[in-house]
Amino acid sequence: MEESIVKVKHLSHRYSVQWAIKDINFEIKNKGTLGLLGSNGAGKSTTMNIMCGVLNQTEGEVYINGISLREHPVEAKKHIGFLPQKPPLYPDLTVDEYLTHCALMRLVDKSQVKAAVERAKSRCGIAHFSKRLIRNLSGGYQQRVGIAQAIVHNPKFVVLDEPTNGLDPNQIVEVRHLIKEIAEDHAVMLSTHILPEVQATCDDIKMIEHGKVVFSGSMEDFNHYMEPNTFIVIMENPPSIEALKQIPDITHVEHITDTRFRMQFSSGQDITKKMIELSVTNNWRLHELILERDSLDAAFAQLSGKNIYK
Repeated sequence: MEESIVKVKHLSHRYSVQWAIKDINFEIKNKGTLGLLGSNGAGKSTTMNIMCGVLNQTEGEVYINGISLREHPVEAKKHIGFLPQKPPLYPDLTVDEYLTHCALMRLVDKSQVKAAVERAKSRCGIAHFSKRLIRNLSGGYQQRVGIAQAIVHNPKFVVLDEPTNGLDPNQIVEVRHLIKEIAEDHAVMLSTHILPEVQATCDDIKMIEHGKVVFSGSMEDFNHYMEPNTFIVIMENPPSIEALKQIPDITHVEHITDTRFRMQFSSGQDITKKMIELSVTNNWRLHELILERDSLDAAFAQLSGKNIYK
């Protein structure tokens, strides 16, 4: 069985009287990418900051490579690399100067600093910018420098908070590819509220909502929750909403315009075929049928026990 590099046990934290997270438990394997997904205010940032040693928890324990982060913070943090949402860059330093500074802060042996910097630059594709001031780099390359500082000490656990935030589409693709490469021999946790980010880069996912883990599993498992469960129909001669609600497997009907409806269904078996047949039989004159995937908000609502149609 593959060893876990991170163990989170009964983790809880409160600000004043309100609990931000409550009794969170999970483990992270020693390689691959875990997506920590949550809406704003769900407790995602609190969990991440505790796991990186930025915030002391109210209750529970975090173990990094078997070391208690609460009891031995310095030793545990040697195994953690962290890229905050806003990279902690010094724009007036060159790439080499900045990464050397980061390596020394991470307690890399002085005799190994140069090799560590070269390795991180090579891994992140920024070796050709060694002498360039960070302020003169594009947003995408500044983000690569941010990732380089997170791995310069070759940590076992790398945490990336919204790593593609503010990048253009080409830069996003490049950074996603870089994250996948790093995950080949590191445990990577990617924190985001953007579903496509998780789908493009992650092997497993933890979803936090209202301070609790509401989903834990593989990306494939999660995608089952994102299967199409609504469709838009445009009919030139539509029946009443009541008639549409009587169709087997239809659970909700929303009247958008005189000819356009959104219909939620509970089973995907032949539902589109059934609609076409009913339209022909009843002369509804079906003009268009468009399957819709759940939005991320809908997935959050479903997994946290809410009903978005109420």
